[in-house]
Amino acid sequence: MAEKITVSEKIGEVSYELLSAPSAKAVMVLSHGAGAGMHHPFMNSLAHELAEAGISTLRFNFPYMENGKRRPDPPQIALKTIEAAIKQAQQLFPRLPVLAGGKSFGGRMTSLYAASNPHNLTGVVFYGFPLHPPGKPSVDRAGHLGKISCPMLFLQGTRDKLATPHLIRQVTEPLPNTTLINLEGADHSFHMLKRSGITDEQMLSQLALHTRKWLPV
Repeated sequence: MAEKITVSEKIGEVSYELLSAPSAKAVMVLSHGAGAGMHHPFMNSLAHELAEAGISTLRFNFPYMENGKRRPDPPQIALKTIEAAIKQAQQLFPRLPVLAGGKSFGGRMTSLYAASNPHNLTGVVFYGFPLHPPGKPSVDRAGHLGKISCPMLFLQGTRDKLATPHLIRQVTEPLPNTTLINLEGADHSFHMLKRSGITDEQMLSQLALHTRKWLPV
């Protein structure tokens, strides 16, 4: 059942939803992608898979999604929202390590937050980091990643058109405490080709299991 977090007096409130794992090892603040909110099937399924793997989640909407708008919030608003969600998770789970992660846009905004607040998180997980626009290979969006001091996990599909495999490898290899896992045959949304023999549901389970094995706690 969704509840509300106040981001700021000016920005207002956004919805969030908890999914607690039995005997949880950590809690993750999970940010959605640009085109769909916290109730998107990917977000909902991933949260349940993470719970099965022993990781509680706090999902939330960015203000634009909360207000039914299509254009994502500017970074300063997105980062303020992530900060409010992290504080809520810390208050609700004071004894658990707090991770932050996200799908695409949500992951990128989380990385910007972590670069400016290096001591607030136990780790950061990217479910498809959007390194560049489709068809425009570049590493311009990666400059701030070196400022993140906590461990990072990049889960990237080998068919991801927003993160060319050799470029995401080039970006992550020099970073300390950073793990890159390439998921063969997955695209940016972690959809699988039928001939791969792996269903989308099985890929979601893999994402959760990789996250659990990586946990820096």
